[in-house]
Amino acid sequence: MKKEERLLSLDTLRGFDMFFIMGGGSLLLALAAFLPDECRGIVTEQMGHKAWNGLAFYDLIFPLFLFLAGVSYPFSMAKQLSARKSKGEITIKIIRRGLLLVFFGVLYNGLLQFDFETLRYASVLGRIGLAWMVAALIYLWLGKKVALFLSVKILLLYWALLALVVAPDAPVGADSFSMEGCIVGYVDRMLLPGQLHLEIHDPEGILSTLPAIVTALIGIFTGEFVRCECGSGHKKSLVMLLAALSLLVVGYLWGIFFPVNKNLWTSSFVCCAAGWSLLLFAIFYFVVDVLRWQRWTLFFRVIGMNSITIYLAQQFLDFNKPVKTVFGGVLAMLPENLYATGYWIAYITVCWTMLYILYKKKIFLKV
Repeated sequence: MKKEERLLSLDTLRGFDMFFIMGGGSLLLALAAFLPDECRGIVTEQMGHKAWNGLAFYDLIFPLFLFLAGVSYPFSMAKQLSARKSKGEITIKIIRRGLLLVFFGVLYNGLLQFDFETLRYASVLGRIGLAWMVAALIYLWLGKKVALFLSVKILLLYWALLALVVAPDAPVGADSFSMEGCIVGYVDRMLLPGQLHLEIHDPEGILSTLPAIVTALIGIFTGEFVRCECGSGHKKSLVMLLAALSLLVVGYLWGIFFPVNKNLWTSSFVCCAAGWSLLLFAIFYFVVDVLRWQRWTLFFRVIGMNSITIYLAQQFLDFNKPVKTVFGGVLAMLPENLYATGYWIAYITVCWTMLYILYKKKIFLKV
């Protein structure tokens, strides 16, 4: 691809990812009610988070977004360097973006309630901001080779830390990979003020941010590979497919010894989540940017180009009111077994329409 072209597959996949946050997951659960019991059980399981160990589709939404933030960075950095911005100026922009996402995350969690004792300071946006920020700084100042070395080092050291160190306040005989026994939760209990998401553990806490940096770095490596003049789009798609399968094999095999666990963001989870993310990106890249099948992408691109907007909007705006105002009459006429499906279609329509208006007016929330 030409380096100045926008990577449409990136916006499309980001929109596909955020679709499930924008009511897509709930819509699938509503539609699953019409499936046989076995199939309905599979959909229900995949549209929810694993309680502790394991990996469901819904567990991939967060790391996929972080991975895609990494993919976009080599393009952004190259554009800034071509505009003759210094590394110092780029560094300031990286740090500002990272800290702004941390702030948005705390704001999302209820900062303006001013109840600081029960406020949750860790957040999804905060994890994205910090992990992406550190990964971008490593890539900018240390280069790809050092970044690759650090990625492997972080994953191995994180494994060793969790395997060898049990929380000092753990119950007798507690597993170091359990919520009660892991050092990750202990560090959060000691250092994170306010409230933890799981009372004694926070999935977006302090130590687990370290392996999340590797998730962002793998995205950065992917973006650099797509940018490079190193072969055709067909060849790049195949290489990414093979790399994705390799990551999945490593991740699931590693999971035998170090459980695949999103709450701990374990090293095996990093590999599995990155493998699935890279696999999806390879498919979207091949279809959208190589084969140029792009007409169908508008629905997802509208979401993907304002992904932070819709994430925040659903917390601060009541979309139920326009749903009831515009679609309330139609929904009232639906039989009871179709109401949930109709409601979530209406909800997605309202959200998407708002994003489409912003898209047409070229209004995008850029952090």
